[in-house]
Amino acid sequence: MAPLIFMLFSIYGVLNGQESRDPISMEDCCKDGRDRGQESQDCSSLPLISESTTCRIAQEQCCAAVLEDTSCTSGINMAKDQGACEALLTGSTCEAKTAKMCCDCCLLGKAAQETGMACDHSLSVSYQCGLVSRACCNYGSPELEGNGTLSGDAQDNNSSQVSGTGSDSADLSEPNELCKEAKCGQKCEGNGTCACHAGFKLKPDGKACEDINECLLGSYSCRPGERCINTLGSYRCQRDVSCGTGYELTDSNQCKDIDECETGTHNCPAEFACQNTPGSFRCRPKVQCGDGYIQDALGSCIDINECLSQSGPCPTGQMCFNTVGSYTCQRNSVSCGRGYHLNEEGTRCVDIDECTQPDGSCAGHGCINLVGSYRCECRSGYIFNSISRVCEDINECRHYPGRLCAHKCENILGSYKCSCTTGFKLSSDGRNCDDVNECESNPCSQECANVYGSYQCYCRRGYQLSDVDGITCEDIDECALPTGGHICSYRCHNSPGSFHCSCPDTGYTLAPNGRSCQDVDECLAGTHTCTESESCFNVQGGFRCLSFTCPPNYRRSGETRCERLICNQSSECLTLPVRITHYQLTFPINIRTPTNIFRMGPSNIFPGDQVDIAIMEGNEDGYFGTQRVPSGGVMTVQRPIDKPKDFEVSLVMTLIRHGMLSTYMAKVLVFVTEDQPSLPNTVTPN
Repeated sequence: MAPLIFMLFSIYGVLNGQESRDPISMEDCCKDGRDRGQESQDCSSLPLISESTTCRIAQEQCCAAVLEDTSCTSGINMAKDQGACEALLTGSTCEAKTAKMCCDCCLLGKAAQETGMACDHSLSVSYQCGLVSRACCNYGSPELEGNGTLSGDAQDNNSSQVSGTGSDSADLSEPNELCKEAKCGQKCEGNGTCACHAGFKLKPDGKACEDINECLLGSYSCRPGERCINTLGSYRCQRDVSCGTGYELTDSNQCKDIDECETGTHNCPAEFACQNTPGSFRCRPKVQCGDGYIQDALGSCIDINECLSQSGPCPTGQMCFNTVGSYTCQRNSVSCGRGYHLNEEGTRCVDIDECTQPDGSCAGHGCINLVGSYRCECRSGYIFNSISRVCEDINECRHYPGRLCAHKCENILGSYKCSCTTGFKLSSDGRNCDDVNECESNPCSQECANVYGSYQCYCRRGYQLSDVDGITCEDIDECALPTGGHICSYRCHNSPGSFHCSCPDTGYTLAPNGRSCQDVDECLAGTHTCTESESCFNVQGGFRCLSFTCPPNYRRSGETRCERLICNQSSECLTLPVRITHYQLTFPINIRTPTNIFRMGPSNIFPGDQVDIAIMEGNEDGYFGTQRVPSGGVMTVQRPIDKPKDFEVSLVMTLIRHGMLSTYMAKVLVFVTEDQPSLPNTVTPN
């Protein structure tokens, strides 16, 4: 990551030349990006501090460099402290993957050190993985302590020796011919050997220099509660705990209040002024209200009604009148309005209690006194007329037509009464009308139904009314009717007033509806002959004994599932299905086509997912087909199956999610059976 930052600063001259008019320098843009990276912000959507495109690039790249370096350091520390990386397996973000890579590569270096192997191994890993592996391999070894990269004060001393004044520096002031030919990246020794500044080391080519990541090497001296952040040519220590909202971390590792008013990050409206507070800010109205007004939350000035105060601003005998921003006091007048009269002192008007008057204002109804008036509480069936101030009768029949009485409504004073038409009598609730029940005299041989103004005879189930007198009931032979053969699914037996059905002696039993024959579930009843290692699956008129074993490189998971074992990066193994699940289906012959019989798809669909299913085996006769649906795919019966048959269909689903291909297999056992037994012409007489 350090070479990436070095490259960004190397092209600074070009970028600065293209946008020299921007007052913000590239160093400011990069520093802003690194600061936001240390706060773990999203580097792809940072707030821009300049309209310059190159400044945006510097912000994003410097932010990404800090996030990747921090994630890598976290992974290395986990490898050093815990010696395992399983805690990082659940993460799917870019930072989690970087931490996982650095943790694994550090474990490679530690393993090389423990086995006595060379730290500069020849494994074909990435460049950053090689750096991390070598750093963890050299960590704590005698060679590193004696000859490794210098850090802290040792680096400063080495730097001063190279750049100090003296006889040696005089020889380096003018490059000799050897140095000109060496083309060193940073500086050249007098003998043409390339060297680097403090905090850098030579690359394998012996010319270019790369940053030393002191955080990776463990050659830093941060205090407890601080973490190491690598910088170009050095490092710095930063607090692990953030300062919290409203504060920022300074270069001296201290929490400083953010002045939102000065930075312009507040949200105060234009008519409000921003006032900074420790860790936050407040919005104060710019316009201050004068005496007689109160300011609301929106900054508006609202008049205060002083007359509503408990003490009252005016002296006794005077009335208070509110004005805009103030009030006035006026002496009471001696004339009172309707509903009031002067008190005994003659200083103010008091309410008249009309309800206590001897004339009875509400004429026998309830009276409620009000300030300056009164209101009658009318009895049920009356309503108060606010103009005449009396209780008037409510004509319920006219106000609620058809809602009070079933037949006829007649209004009476304070109420109403209902009556019925000829052939009906008033019910006990006084509103509905009951028909006169002629059936109480038993005019029918079996059942009698009362109807409005009359009655009708009818027979119980299994009998029919005689066409001769319309009163007598005769037995119906259900089995002899034109549709009698369809009453029972197998065999019909007539009986007086009814019938009953029967089924074949074995394999079926009579359904709860008494007509259909339903299959006997031998698996549920325990009458099957399956062994303990087999599972029983019921079909129409019988059962099947099922068992399955998982193929090589799979393990059994649950009753019907085989899970693929870890592939260890084997390309042949990765092409195998992740999971093999066994299903069973059964249905009768001659079902309607096409018919969907099985659905297969992922439990969750994400944008960009590509799902496809295909039949791999068991469809040689082409009875089945597949069809894509939004949630995956379905297997359908596309050709009629006119005879019983068993199928073993292998259905494969491929899922491409985020560029990764996964395969899942469903082995579907399909048992096509005979339909329920039906003998429509078999009738047994009674």
